Amino acid sequence: MGGVTSSIAAKFAFFPPSPASYAVVADESCGGRLYMPEVPRRDDVDVLKLRTRRGNEIVAVHVKHPKATATLLYSHGNAADLGQMFELFVELSLRLRINLMG
Repeated sequence: MGGVTSSIAAKFAFFPPSPASYAVVADESCGGRLYMPEVPRRDDVDVLKLRTRRGNEIVAVHVKHPKATATLLYSHGNAADLGQMFELFVELSLRLRINLMG
């Protein structure tokens, strides 16, 4: 019974933006490099589409810092949205001098 209760609670507890606050577009002038038009374009940020073992496709951003000696894997909550998290990722990378994958 707990499994049913928790799945119902999850539907009410997590409200990801619908639709997402961003889109992913390929820039053909840059060899098909992906970007999100809704956030500022940066040379130090790669937008990636990753395929899971189950065949799902997820979007990630890789923020690169030129003096980084470590990479932080930022695992955000279910209701988080990359478009809303983008500036936080860039700021964390700059202030901590790390690469960040989120």
